[in-house]
Amino acid sequence: MASAVSGRVDSVAALTLMLDAEAPAQPTEQNNGVPQAANPDLRRIAAIDIGTNSFHLLVAAVDPKLRTFRIIQAEKATTRLGERDPETGEITSAAMQRGLEALRQFRDLAVSHRVEQIVTAATSAVREAPNGRDFLQSILDDLGMEVDLVSGPEEARLIYLGVLSGMPFGDRPHLLLDIGGGSTELILADGRDARALTSTRVGAVRLQRDFVRDDPMPPQRRSFLQAFIQGSLEPAVDKVRRRIKPGETPVLVATSGTAMAIGSLAASEEERPPRKLHGYRVTRQRLNKVVDRLITMTPEQRRELAPINDRRAEIIVPGALILQTTMKMLGVEDLVLSERALREGLIVDWMLRQGLLEDRFSFQSSIRQRTVIHQVQRFGVNQSRAERVASHALSLYDATRGVMHDDSGEGRELLWAAAMLHSCGQHINISAYHKHTWYLIRHGELLGYSEAEHLMVAAIARYHRRSLPKKRHESWQLVATRENRRCVLQMALLLRLSAALDRRPEPVISALRIHAVKGTLDLEIVPERVNQNVSLEQWSLESCAEVLKEAVGVNLRVSVQG
Repeated sequence: MASAVSGRVDSVAALTLMLDAEAPAQPTEQNNGVPQAANPDLRRIAAIDIGTNSFHLLVAAVDPKLRTFRIIQAEKATTRLGERDPETGEITSAAMQRGLEALRQFRDLAVSHRVEQIVTAATSAVREAPNGRDFLQSILDDLGMEVDLVSGPEEARLIYLGVLSGMPFGDRPHLLLDIGGGSTELILADGRDARALTSTRVGAVRLQRDFVRDDPMPPQRRSFLQAFIQGSLEPAVDKVRRRIKPGETPVLVATSGTAMAIGSLAASEEERPPRKLHGYRVTRQRLNKVVDRLITMTPEQRRELAPINDRRAEIIVPGALILQTTMKMLGVEDLVLSERALREGLIVDWMLRQGLLEDRFSFQSSIRQRTVIHQVQRFGVNQSRAERVASHALSLYDATRGVMHDDSGEGRELLWAAAMLHSCGQHINISAYHKHTWYLIRHGELLGYSEAEHLMVAAIARYHRRSLPKKRHESWQLVATRENRRCVLQMALLLRLSAALDRRPEPVISALRIHAVKGTLDLEIVPERVNQNVSLEQWSLESCAEVLKEAVGVNLRVSVQG
């Protein structure tokens, strides 16, 4: 193949032409088992992260109008590229062959999705090996793929973009920690910029290869390794500390397979383990317990643990010590997990270069809104009707504080999200669609929301009609705290009222006048036209009166202007 793949896609186009005869003209996608018609406006992009321990492929569907993306395929191959010749430090021929085979599979899979481009990043294993560039040449010669060899700071920048795409930073700075096989990236960033990008040559595979002789590790070796990690990371930690402003308390965000495996072990000890790890919080105390447990086990015993595969069992202890030592050096008491990192950063970077994002910050500032609207479009929700319901819901929220709810502000965004998605269950079946809505939201992707908030959005939408919450309902049991349950109930009642006004395909209500005093809620419907019949909407609202009285002790009175 004469052409290359990275920023250039001629070879992908050629391969796509070869596959066109066998590919369906209008492919469909699966959404929780439900076929979805392909969106002709979506642009498909593949990203490949060539790491020290494993290679990762993501295939993403980019929406140019919404300026967001979703992952439609994710693959991982454990290639152990960091296993080098002990004398020369070169990547071994066996590791190269494993890498080439993984990339061949990734390329073919990406082409089958008709991607317009494959973007790549090779990191520390290739960067540092004497024959790293020979490996890249082999990839070009054998597969027609030109791989980008990224520097340590560039790797950190891409990690920053990836985390930024999936987690709201708000007004607080964030410390991003990515523990790879050959290097560890520590980044200080906020929602406006990356203040410090550092990359240190200390990683899980590197430490295991260079320092671990006995496993379980003797106490003296553990102390030595911790001291080595601390000495290696001191320049990076000092750099980010100097750039933290007085009075700021950064949030520590951990990415990578090591962090995810440790987070999964910590979560498994909870009474109700989270469904997903993105946004899951791990305390330093819990982390120390997990590390103390892992370090006394043999590799065989660690392989018996569900979150740990064979290769991870060999390298997780040095990786865990990096995480533990970094937390201690930074003086932080907990961390938040992010499933997004370098490979998602490659996609965001591609979008920036294509002009699909004005800048990285506009992407960050509206991440919650983007992910909700993306789900609205996925499930074929009538967006204009959903926006009307959301508008009524927020008006009710603002006008009824102290009467219908005592929320301090956090519930408003959750109410908006639930209102936009409350009817998505109709995508499956009209009958009992509120239950299908709960399932779709519960198992869908809501970026920027914590696990608890995600469950709350799903539950608010679930209880916008029919019965009030009951102890036996799974949707209620998963809302963990009393405060969260109170918020869900109050927001669901507001959504119930606003959804009651949405009875027809076209709007008939010009405005809703709200007067709320303790124990009473007066709603006056203002029709679009004089003498317009809105008896259906009046009846629908009045049918909510009994539920409001039972749930919050509020008497509902409904009238029509004129």
